[in-house]
Formats: sequence, C-alpha cells, structure tokens
Amino acid sequence: MTRASNDPLLQPYQLGPLTLRNRIMTTSHEPAYTEDGMPKDRYRLYHLARAKGGVAMVMTAGSASVSRDSPPAFGNVLVWKDEVVPWMKRLADDCHEAGAAVMIQITHLGRRTRWDKGDWLPVLGAGPAREPAHRAFPKVAEDWDIARVIHDYADAAERMKVAGLDGIEFECYGHFMDNFISPLTNAMPEGPYDGSSLDNRLRFAFEVLEACRKRVGPGFLMGMRYVADEAEPGGIPVEDGVEMARRFKASGLVDFVNIIKGRIHTDAALTEVIPVQGMRSAPHLDLAGRIRAEVGLPTFHAARIPDVATARHAVANGLLDMVGMTRAHIADPHIVRKLAEGREHEIRPCVGATYCLDRIYQGGMALCIHNPATGREETMPHDIAPAAEKKKIVIVGAGPAGLEAARVAAARGHAVTVFEVADRPGGQIRLTAQTKRRSEMIGIIDWRMEQCQAAGVEFRFNTWAEAADVLAEKPDVVIVATGGLPQLPELASGADRVVTAWDILSGDVRPGQNILLYDDAGDHAALQAAEVLAASGASVEVMTPDRAFAPEVMGMNLVPYMRALQFGKTRFTVTYRLNAVRPEGNQLTAVVGSDYLLDRSETRSFDQIVVNHGTAPNADLYFELKPLSENLGAVDYEALIAGQPQPDGKGPRGFRLYRIGDAVESRNTHAAIYDALRLVKDI
Repeated sequence: MTRASNDPLLQPYQLGPLTLRNRIMTTSHEPAYTEDGMPKDRYRLYHLARAKGGVAMVMTAGSASVSRDSPPAFGNVLVWKDEVVPWMKRLADDCHEAGAAVMIQITHLGRRTRWDKGDWLPVLGAGPAREPAHRAFPKVAEDWDIARVIHDYADAAERMKVAGLDGIEFECYGHFMDNFISPLTNAMPEGPYDGSSLDNRLRFAFEVLEACRKRVGPGFLMGMRYVADEAEPGGIPVEDGVEMARRFKASGLVDFVNIIKGRIHTDAALTEVIPVQGMRSAPHLDLAGRIRAEVGLPTFHAARIPDVATARHAVANGLLDMVGMTRAHIADPHIVRKLAEGREHEIRPCVGATYCLDRIYQGGMALCIHNPATGREETMPHDIAPAAEKKKIVIVGAGPAGLEAARVAAARGHAVTVFEVADRPGGQIRLTAQTKRRSEMIGIIDWRMEQCQAAGVEFRFNTWAEAADVLAEKPDVVIVATGGLPQLPELASGADRVVTAWDILSGDVRPGQNILLYDDAGDHAALQAAEVLAASGASVEVMTPDRAFAPEVMGMNLVPYMRALQFGKTRFTVTYRLNAVRPEGNQLTAVVGSDYLLDRSETRSFDQIVVNHGTAPNADLYFELKPLSENLGAVDYEALIAGQPQPDGKGPRGFRLYRIGDAVESRNTHAAIYDALRLVKDI
C-alpha cells in the first residue's frame, strides 16, 4: 500500500486563499434531507460525518435554488430565503471545526422543475423546448426575468458569504444558465442573449458571475461546474468547452472549474453523466484532464470515481487538482481517515447501485443500498461502539441481513456464530451478481465477510440449522435472517406449469424460445431474468398488471435494462394480468385479463412462462423458536425507530429472538441491512 506520507491523495492543495488538507472532496449533490427547504440537523449531520471522516471539502446542495420561480424538484436548499443563513452557518461552523472546507452549489433550475411545485410560477427557459424528465414547457425568459434572476443570484451569494462558507459553485449543466449556452436549447429572440455566437450564449453566465463577485468581493471562492462537451450533435462541442474555461480564467471571476460531459434531460442521458454499475469507471476523466492541461485553472471532477486507486491515478497523473468521490462517501464517509491510518482495505465499497440518486429523482431521500447510517446520522452509527456486556449471538442466514447482523455484533465484542445452508454467503445478492452487469453487488457481501472474519465470527456453511442446533449453542440472542423464497402469483390454475425469475437467474431452468415473463413485483429480478432470456435469443413478452412496468426499478437503473432489451425480440405489455395457465400439447396457454375490464380475457400461447411475484418469508425456524424465547419474538417498534435498545421479555428461556430482512417480508437489500444495524447496534 502507498505510504500515507507519500500518497498523492493526502497532499494539501492551495485553492486561492484556502488550504485544503488533501485532494478528496464530496462534490455538490442534493441528498434531499431538507426540511421546508432548510438544511437542518439531518442535513448538517450528514455533511459533518464526511468532514469528520477526513474529506478536504464538502460541497453542499445540488443545487440550492436562488429564485422563487425555481421551486425544488428534489429537496433543494432554498437560498433565496434569509432564514437559510443561520442553518448554513451552523453547518459550516461544524464542518470547519472538523477540518473541512465548505462550499455550496447555487442555481436557477430553469426548466428542470415543474410549474405545479412551490408557488405555481411559470417554469423559465432560454427557449420553449421541454425537458423530458420534468415535462414542463418553459416560458421563454424576458428581459425583466433575466435581470431579476441575476439579482437573485447575487443575493444568494451574499447570504452564503454571511453564513461563513468558503465559496460557491454555479450549476451550469441542465439548468437555466447553460440553457443559454447550449445551441440545443437557446432559442432566445434576436438580441444580446440569442444563440448566434458564443459571446451571446455566455452573456447571462458572465453577468451572473460579475454580479456575484461585486456582491461578495475578493477572497470568496467562486467556481463553475459546467458542461464542457454535450456529446450530442448540435450541442456544445469540446472545443467550445475548452474555450469557455479559457474565458472563465481570463475574466478573473472564476477560481476553479468542475467538469461535466453530457446532458441530463432524460434518464438515459443522465446515466452517461453519472454512470451506474456495469458502466465504465471515470469515463470523463480525460476530458477534465485536457481542460486542466490546456487552460490551467484548478480543475475538479466527479463521475463514477468509486475507489481510491482511480482517484489516486487522477491526481498523481495531473488530470485533476481535486477529485470528487461523492457516491463513494455516501457508502463510506471515512474513506480518507481509513486511508491515512493504513486501513484502505477496510473501506466499504460503493457498488454503483445508485440507489441513492434514484431515490432522489423519484422524490425520496438519498439512502445507500448498504450503509443505512448514511442520512440517519442522528440515530444510526457509522462506527460501532463496544458493548458493556459480552454475549453469545447465533445468526441463521448469511445473506446481507445476516452478515450485517454478524458484522455489527462482532464489532460490539460479542461471540458470533452464523449458520448458512449454502456453501457460500450471499443470499439473494449472490443471485443478483450472477448477471455480469450487476456483478459489483457482490461487494456488499465480500466487504462484510472480510469484516466478520477479521473480528472472529464463526461460520458454519452447508448447515441446515434446526432448533436443536441453535439451542445447543446456549445463545443469549438468536437472529433469524433466513431470507425468503420465490412465491407464485395467485392463478386460477396452472401454477405448477410456471417457473420463477430465480430459476432463470440461477441457471436451474434453461430459457425457452417464446416466453411470457409475468412480473407483478416490479423489482430487479424480473428485468434481470428478461436480460438473460433475451440474451439467449428468445422472444420475450414482459407483462405487468401495473400501469408501468418495473415500478421498483427507478429511472437510472432502468436505463441499462432498456439498452439490453429494447431493440431485441422483447416487448412490454402493461395493465394486463396473468389469471391462469393451461397446457396445450407442448405449449402453454396464458389466460390474460385486466383489472380495468374484469369481464374480459384473452389467451396467448408460449412455450415457457416465467413469473416474478416477490418472496415469501422462509421463517419456519423462527416460529419453532418463538415460544421458547424470552421476548416471544416481539420487537418494540418505538425503541427500534428511536434507535434505542430492545426491552427485556418474559419468555421461558434465556434467549431473545428476532427475525430480520426477507425472513419478515419481501423487501429489498437496504431494508434488510437497516433491520440488522438498528437492531444489533444496541445488543
């Protein structure tokens, strides 16, 4: 391993008047933890955890809204309100005390929001073209709109200076500012802001920069996170991107640039800007390096830089001055601390699932698929505290829930034994990772196994645990994490003729040629199975009774599935329900109906029918142990939600019993791991 004293990532960097303690930052992103547009305690503690973990700078917001007609599309901070100042000041003061610099990204969202949010004001654009992702048809900005928004930017910049931040970054990709810059979206009437020249297209951006610099004065950092190559015919070419950086530098108004490549107006485009698992790491690093080399402005960049090795390469080879590892720090806020302490091997990996961003774009809050403490810093620990009393804990099941329970219990100093019926750990994650594109998911399991083995957890694989086996260990606590088994939808007949998505993913059943894949769970398993089936050359019809297919697979994760399926022999049918299956010779007849027309049905012929209907709890062992346990299996939900220990029970035996994950009900990986952490952290 690179010695900490010589590691390029751990060298300080001088950015204007600011000395940054190393070369790693979290770039601007909106975790959507605001309350009424304010960055209150949840928001502050999230960033503080990363500051305490060692990053040189936390870049808050993605992006903070400067104007009332830029209503929040995904929990944005509202910097047009004076009341934001004390909240940002507290965040900045705490992060400064922890040794990190603090900036904020500000913007006018332009067409990347909706008119029916906030105060129901018209969406604003530099042309009438609709952004497909948010669907609004913008009003073309008038002169008084432009003057008003420039003033709003300056007000917001001043508020952030008063709050004690180190600087601001302007969002210039997919929002109002670059709506002017891009030839694809600038349809302003003839005049100073029209698309006839680069000078005109940049005019609004420079007027904003000038107004803000006049308001905040020298020494307060200002940067541009801008699209330097739209990678689309007719869009901003890379030559213009380099020229823009030259002009930013020559103006003296811009202290750094943060490089973006691509567009974000559709889910498909967004995944090129922010790649998900299965896509190439750091695909735009060379573009950032070119701009740094040709222009010489301090250069930042973040786009799927998930690991320390990639980050180190970017800095050591002079491609970047500061490297953004944002999703990586959502997975593990202590990357820098572990690196400096020689514990690089203990870093919890980002597996690229992008559960975090997908939730935001669906109107939720950012959560890491396998770090449930992220965003819950008020109640959930990133570091596990030792227990006052050491106990014997038996865990049944070595999927994500069981392994998290084992990891946390062992970190608390307990003696832990894990029974697992399979020859390897992983549960449903191992099934997921069978698909090459999602193979990174196994990192969720591998990291936990390494942590468990280092802590002395005893594993008994190839063992079907009976109640007697568990009781023979004389446990103080038993945790049943046996997961679920695929269940079948309710069919009038023919349930014995179908196979499950798990059968296809595991390879236990070979694909047919003409296949119905019936999915009423709407999660990844169906689309993964569809990928496998399509890759075999089969014709596949994906059918769902829902009004949209795969509703549990959110926008960015849907993109690679569509790229694999849309141009093959795959069709998608929504609002139809599989009611029955009948054998007809060597074919199967699907009897199909609809929730919208209950008195009508039709038949279709296939040679294979695959179903995806979630899982049923595999909980026989739990119910066998339940009457013998001290707490009779009961969970105090109030204590669980508050992050407090479970109370004592009154059963006949001296052990407490709990079940977690899919052994309770069909949910997802994050839910399973969160179950384990919030239960076991207090045992």
